[in-house]
Amino acid sequence: MSTLAPVLRGARIANSFAFALQGFFFAVVLTELPQQQEKFGLSDGLIAGSIVVVSLLAGGGSVLAEQLAVRWSSRATLRLGLLLITVTGCAIAFAPNTPGLLAGLCCYGIALGMVDASTNMQAVFIQHGYGTFILSSFYAAWSAGSILGALFVAGCEALEITLRQTLLTAAVLVLIAGLLLGPRLLAADAAETGPQEQAADAGTVALRAYVALGIAMALVFAIDIAVGSFSALYLESDDLRAGASAAALGLAAYQGASLLARLTGDWWVRRFGPRRVVRAAAAIGVAGLALVVAAPAPAVAIAGFFVAGIGLPVIAPLCFSEAGRLTSGRALDSLIARLNLFNYAGTLLGGGIVGAVAASLSHRVSFLVPLVFAGALIALAGVFHSRAEAGTGGRGDHGRASLEK
Repeated sequence: MSTLAPVLRGARIANSFAFALQGFFFAVVLTELPQQQEKFGLSDGLIAGSIVVVSLLAGGGSVLAEQLAVRWSSRATLRLGLLLITVTGCAIAFAPNTPGLLAGLCCYGIALGMVDASTNMQAVFIQHGYGTFILSSFYAAWSAGSILGALFVAGCEALEITLRQTLLTAAVLVLIAGLLLGPRLLAADAAETGPQEQAADAGTVALRAYVALGIAMALVFAIDIAVGSFSALYLESDDLRAGASAAALGLAAYQGASLLARLTGDWWVRRFGPRRVVRAAAAIGVAGLALVVAAPAPAVAIAGFFVAGIGLPVIAPLCFSEAGRLTSGRALDSLIARLNLFNYAGTLLGGGIVGAVAASLSHRVSFLVPLVFAGALIALAGVFHSRAEAGTGGRGDHGRASLEK
């Protein structure tokens, strides 16, 4: 570590905070859904439909991030995305009616997609610089931010702080942190610029590898959005009858376990390789979600979310890490943005299908859907490398030489 350039260490810290800010505000928006539902009289079906539309627009935000990153840099794109999260968060807070709320959520979806894609671009470039697997640590920061967001909402509910004040406070925190940390992200000359012989066009990347990683990514995020969007609603539903404050703890438990798993995920990958880690993580997820479905009481369901979080969230950074082996430079910006689209395809599955089942049957039955997805991930483990090879950055290992002193 002592040989790494200060710019690389600073970028890792800044991008970790960017992941945390994204997770924090996302958790605030999701765990406030029951309060928004009560305030505006929204049905479960309308909430599910809103999640679908937001996911589609977030995919558009990811495409926009690709264009901006290729033209400017992933750093500029990420800073702009964080600013837009602040603006759209304020719009959601001041929404006067249901159309205003939905408009604010849609604009937030675009900002979310921009931040999501550009944080992963930065993460893969930083991993190239380190020359070893570190992507899980960024997702650990996202989990930490998500936990803080869920607990922040739970605390505001307990203190009877209004919905508007809660959202505005969260938005201001994102603004301040983004302004302070943005300049420390990797600039274009340290990230996007790479040797010409290695900067293959993203369109030439093997389609089979891209699609396989994309399917795994979609399943992971389908499960993730199901837990994020419907855990609180499930706990508050007639199935379990938890209070508003306790309902937020389902997501907090899931993200708490995610944090523990991701803090150690880098070590597990280096020790056992991506394939074994994915297979074990998916199996743990199956066990946890089975407990959620069978839960007779809120405490048991919360425990199930915790068990699921120990395994499943480790898989997402591995998808981006595998993609980072395929190309470098500006082409990698494009590849990461396109792979990130599967994130939102998964969100459509998790938000749309789970929401539809919840509306037509029950929230308990709806969690059978992510349970099946977790089982499918066990079968997909074979698309990952069987062992962690030296220089996980793959074709982008040139970055290490340029960033070390």
